[in-house]
Amino acid sequence: MTHSMRAPLLFVLVAGLIIFTGFWKGPNVALTIVNYGLISAIMALGVNLQWGFAGLFNVGIMGFVALGGLASVLISMPPVKEAWSAGGLQIIFALLIGAATVVGAVMAQKRLKGRAKTLATLAILIVGFFVFRSIFDAGVQAVEAINPAATGYLGGLNFVGANWFSIIGWPVGGLLAAGAAWLIGKTALGLRSDYLAIATLGIAEIILAVLKNEDWLSRGVKNVVGLPRPVPYETDLQKDPSFVESAANFGLDPVLASTLYAKLLYAGLFTIFLVIILWMAQKALNSPWGRMMRAIRDNEVAAEAMGKDVTARHLQIFILGSAICGIAGAMITTLDSQLTPTSYQPLRFTFLIWVMVIVGGSGNNFGAVLGGFLIWWLWVMVEELGLILMGGLTFGMAEGSALKALLIDSAAHMRLLTMGLILLLVLRFSPRGLVPEK
Repeated sequence: MTHSMRAPLLFVLVAGLIIFTGFWKGPNVALTIVNYGLISAIMALGVNLQWGFAGLFNVGIMGFVALGGLASVLISMPPVKEAWSAGGLQIIFALLIGAATVVGAVMAQKRLKGRAKTLATLAILIVGFFVFRSIFDAGVQAVEAINPAATGYLGGLNFVGANWFSIIGWPVGGLLAAGAAWLIGKTALGLRSDYLAIATLGIAEIILAVLKNEDWLSRGVKNVVGLPRPVPYETDLQKDPSFVESAANFGLDPVLASTLYAKLLYAGLFTIFLVIILWMAQKALNSPWGRMMRAIRDNEVAAEAMGKDVTARHLQIFILGSAICGIAGAMITTLDSQLTPTSYQPLRFTFLIWVMVIVGGSGNNFGAVLGGFLIWWLWVMVEELGLILMGGLTFGMAEGSALKALLIDSAAHMRLLTMGLILLLVLRFSPRGLVPEK
């Protein structure tokens, strides 16, 4: 099979799997797979930029996705006026003092020398820390005491209460993740690849720890629910006589029709963002900048000898890839209509995305998109298929057989087994992925 024919045929195969799922499990399940597949493809594109273009081994994807989800809350939710009155401005003032403390310490390090530099830096940090904590802690206690069962946080910036504000949260999620990536990159990108992986993983865990424990910011483990959404609510559609009549004309129950309609609108929005990001990634790949990034990836020493600033270019692409992951994280939060910090697990938001990139084809943007859809379909459906498989294997066994019960119960673990098996098969027979880089 030629390279030009392989990708279209594989995309047709994945589309066929999703259509088959629609006939087998219903269109609702198929559209759910499509929506999360679109978001997964966007995340895979972000990781492909970092690894496929520049060879950066980032295993902190989960942290940038979580920051995107936080941005969605901060933009789309209305502000809690009582919380702002109680201690919101106090918290902002404390954060400004904290930032001023860091800036002051840096300036002391740059402008002073000898013992004076050390003493001044320590004095600024110690005094600034205690002033910051005294103001910050009082503000946090006041905010979290405001109706903690329902709010207990500052809320967002949606002053007008418009549902379309949630879409603004998507690019803002990218900006927030890009800002964090800049801070991380300035300190960690000089490390060797294995140390970079450890650093990004640790920083991702720090981000999650902040989200789980800082209730004033995003309610912590209490979760933020009921986020505004850019598509109509199903209950509103079911109350609309014209929609109910249209659904009846197609022979659909209003409840099912409203669900499908909302998910189709989400799919359209996600497709627009995916197409834009894919187009930009392809333009970058085929530009002189993209060729330079691949040259740095293949031989950093030779690229540096040709006058290329390797660290600066790594920082650029690290920020870009992280921003794309942040956009995807904001999309997930909007689709779920809630922010649940405990749901951000490395297995789902780091390992699985890496499997998508490796299986699809590292260095190939279309391969990353293909991997996003294929691996997500397998992740959702393999447990159902595993139950069918185990049912067939145990068909002739006695009902009370311990082995039969063990095999049927093991179907719940088919996801991990399948991901590992697919990864091994691809690395053995197609190490460059299903759609290799040209």
